[in-house]
Amino acid sequence: MLYGKKNGLKTTILAISLALAAVTAGTQDAYAERKLIKVDGSSTVFPITEAVAEEFQIEKRGKVMVTVGISGTGGGFKKFCRGESDVSDASRPIKPTEVELCRKNGIEYIELPVAYDGLAVMVNTKNEWVDYLTVKELKKIWEPGAQRKLTGWSQIRPGWPERQIHLFGPGVDSGSFDYFTKAIVGKEGASRGDFTASEDDNVLVQGIATDPYALGFFGLAYYEFNKDKLKLVPIDDENDANGKGPILPSLATVNNGTYQPLSRPIFIYVSKNSAAKPEVEEFVSFYLENAPGLTQEVGYIPLPDEAYGLAIKKFENRTVGTVFGGKGSKTGVKIEELLR
Repeated sequence: MLYGKKNGLKTTILAISLALAAVTAGTQDAYAERKLIKVDGSSTVFPITEAVAEEFQIEKRGKVMVTVGISGTGGGFKKFCRGESDVSDASRPIKPTEVELCRKNGIEYIELPVAYDGLAVMVNTKNEWVDYLTVKELKKIWEPGAQRKLTGWSQIRPGWPERQIHLFGPGVDSGSFDYFTKAIVGKEGASRGDFTASEDDNVLVQGIATDPYALGFFGLAYYEFNKDKLKLVPIDDENDANGKGPILPSLATVNNGTYQPLSRPIFIYVSKNSAAKPEVEEFVSFYLENAPGLTQEVGYIPLPDEAYGLAIKKFENRTVGTVFGGKGSKTGVKIEELLR
């Protein structure tokens, strides 16, 4: 009897093992059949792309998997121009060095705007002295010559506390860093280096939220998700001939162009080779068709309908290259005018 029981147990274990192996093999086959789309790049564009990817994967019922990384705009372009990703999220236009890297590796790209963003300047909620900042003051704070020289709040404006200022901002691989320095300092990448930098905007949120003497900047959507922890600073563009005074970034002020010079379009870049794959073509088409609604859901500003229509036509025609002439960011520009 004992021998029979042992044999019966062995048979049961064998049956279970075979069944599990069959399930595992079936699962592996299912995963092998799934099409993979690789996206990487800007942490600013990430919330939009993540939202689109989630909805797209639901629609495709597990047949397509979309991975979305956050290497920063610069880091994303390095991978993209080496052929390591299908789509690159970018919070600024492609740079000449990146254009050359793509050309060298035979990567043709389709440049597609997906939303507007306002770069938000923020301080800690305990900061009671900053009611607004001018573009000139921001330049004074962030220009390269300020490093180890402008270190206190009282050096920015008389009457402000004689306390050390602690700065937070995106890292040098970030498109937000490039755009901010171009718009404020006048030259892309020109900045003091003595600030806390991160490609992850959530790290910057945490830094400003826990430091009463902090000041920093990043995409408006990350403020919207953390508005209870941060204080948004209105910006006064003294170069504006209309003299509008300090303006807060919002859906309305970014869309109508009054929040200057820190309003900008943000993009995805699609490899022309990848666009030949049905799953990538479907994903990008889905992205452009659903961007207006999903963009607003995650705290960004939709482009005008005309701009989305022109972008869809550009993708359908597989029109490669950049409307920025490969020269990087331009401030105060309306994307639909460039797309026309």
